[in-house]
Amino acid sequence: MSRLVLDTNVVLDLLHWADVDAEPIGAALADGRIECLADERTLDELRRVLAYPQLGLTAEMIAKHYARYAALVSQVPAGEAPELPHCQDRDDQKFLELAARANADILVSKDKALLRLRGRTRLAFRILSPAAVATELAALA
Repeated sequence: MSRLVLDTNVVLDLLHWADVDAEPIGAALADGRIECLADERTLDELRRVLAYPQLGLTAEMIAKHYARYAALVSQVPAGEAPELPHCQDRDDQKFLELAARANADILVSKDKALLRLRGRTRLAFRILSPAAVATELAALA
């Protein structure tokens, strides 16, 4: 079973936008074919982002989305991450750290700053777009 870390935008694609590239990830998560990992910092960011006015979510919708995702993920305790490259977008560093600490196989992101790190440094996990993960999941099915 692959262990994935999803950045907040991918989680939004999964829970709110029903993005076509996120659907296979959601199905694999629901079927138990993958495990998604989160920690307090990534869940806090999700909670904060769900409340952004531009999403137009009611308090009930926010609670429902958050509870749904929190129930699907395995929560990783806080801890020290190994030395990692620094992401240009400091808000995304927490996803790199979580993936390293949790021994994730893949960090799934649409963020250009994270995706630019691919191939530039040796990491114990891959950084892939949702579309690339969807392609891999389809090949395994």
